[in-house]
Amino acid sequence: MIASFSQPGILAVVPPCGRSLAFRLEPETDPRRVLRRFCDAFVPEWGVVGFGAPLLKLLGAEIPGMRAFPSLAGPACAVPATQQSLWVLLRGPDRGTVFDAAAEVYSLLAGAFALDDAVDTFRYRDGRDLSGYLDGTANPAGEAGVAAALVAEGPGFAGSSFVAVQRWVHDLRRFHGFSADQRDAIIGRRHEDNEELADAPVSAHVKRSEQESYDPPAFMVRRSMPWANPREQGFEFIAFGSSLDPFERMMRRMAGLDDGILDALFTFSRPVTGGYYWCPPIAGDRLDLALLRV
Repeated sequence: MIASFSQPGILAVVPPCGRSLAFRLEPETDPRRVLRRFCDAFVPEWGVVGFGAPLLKLLGAEIPGMRAFPSLAGPACAVPATQQSLWVLLRGPDRGTVFDAAAEVYSLLAGAFALDDAVDTFRYRDGRDLSGYLDGTANPAGEAGVAAALVAEGPGFAGSSFVAVQRWVHDLRRFHGFSADQRDAIIGRRHEDNEELADAPVSAHVKRSEQESYDPPAFMVRRSMPWANPREQGFEFIAFGSSLDPFERMMRRMAGLDDGILDALFTFSRPVTGGYYWCPPIAGDRLDLALLRV
């Protein structure tokens, strides 16, 4: 079963605490030695590791379907790209555990990788976005989830996954200034029972992102988490797939590039980061670097 070769954090439920980290390559360095050290020491239970196009190109690694995150501009919206070389999603039962794992990661990557971006994430209530609406309602589960999230075959490839990582900043004051009915219409679900609105407008987020409405269907396994600091708050969108195509098709539709209809999510939120990463499989209890030529 390919799930046994995948990094466990991909299919595991959202943890109480997390930290999303993006690293850039230090200039004029050969990362191979540091990368081997990192992958030999990284404990899969810490979280998930993904490699971006800048690192893969430097290594001469050919990962079918891998590319950099695209910068998009739709009607009255922008979807930025902040592609980096390496991404780590740390997971833990509490902030102390995540803090300790982060210290290990920083130490292991020193000498070739510099921290470019970091955000602490958390599970809010019973798996809700900070807007108060449940997230991940349409996530495929069981075998359907495995098929959606993981590459099915190929030496050093089976059990791997592609991930799209996007940070969204919410204007919750604006959102809560809308009436309850307006908020439901933006999301496309009733807040009180999470039922999809039969008469939701075409701009509703549920309508724009409904995975089965695409041809072919755009199924992904989302492991998104809220984040907050004293000045801002939002959502770290994290979606694992056997291909990057489903996310990209969905993002283009949300941005109104298909039909000019902008996802209503943009009325109170905006993306500020965007990166694609390839998450290698596991060989034994270590990350499998067979395709990375290191």
